[in-house]
Amino acid sequence: MRALSALMVGLVALAASRAVALDCRETTYEDVLYAICEVDTATERLELFLNDPTGRPHGHFSAIDDALAASGQTLGFAMNAGMYHQDRRPVGLYIENGETLAPLQTRESYGNFGLLPNGLLCLTETGARVIETLRYRDTGPDCRSATQSGPMLVIDGALHPRFLPDSTSRYIRNGVGTTDAGDRAVFAISRNPVTFHQFARFFRDALGLRQALYFDGNISRLHAPQMGRSDSGFRMGPIIGLPVPKGD
Repeated sequence: MRALSALMVGLVALAASRAVALDCRETTYEDVLYAICEVDTATERLELFLNDPTGRPHGHFSAIDDALAASGQTLGFAMNAGMYHQDRRPVGLYIENGETLAPLQTRESYGNFGLLPNGLLCLTETGARVIETLRYRDTGPDCRSATQSGPMLVIDGALHPRFLPDSTSRYIRNGVGTTDAGDRAVFAISRNPVTFHQFARFFRDALGLRQALYFDGNISRLHAPQMGRSDSGFRMGPIIGLPVPKGD
């Protein structure tokens, strides 16, 4: 009986650790509904996906799932992860498993990407960190994978200086925030149209994250089997995902 009790305790502990490692849920802040996926990056290995072995963009969550099936894996979570050109090439820095496929962009340019300061999500062997672009350029952290996007939402606990509290520009938006230690990443997508200022406040004030990066607006999509959700639509460029063994 004691052995059975110990086994049950172990199974409960294991289930709890998996829930912390990847936890997708909905939450409300300032009357806006958000879907978030929280990843324990100290124990889970996030991956970036752009092209299949033939050099063609994966484009869809389902294509990545099909590719992972050969190794007995599936996507536990995925999200579009950065802006791209019409042919799906990344606009800014893109590194996938040590290979740089697009260079770092540091100059002010058009659109949201060029609304400086922008930044990138850096995946290392020990975690994940959102880093402002010039800080990345000057410090050169060792990123096994990275995707650049913009603008930054939160920088060292401060909102992007060009965000307006009374802005009327509202879109469905998605992005990512990380802890300073790099041991936790939270990916969020709004269910309702929000301003940049609202979205940034959500990361800083509701999630307690001092670094956060905008991924995109109109094309924002989420794959979260825990929530029974997998958004479809036109082909995407860079995608971030968490491969997990089938059955997890």
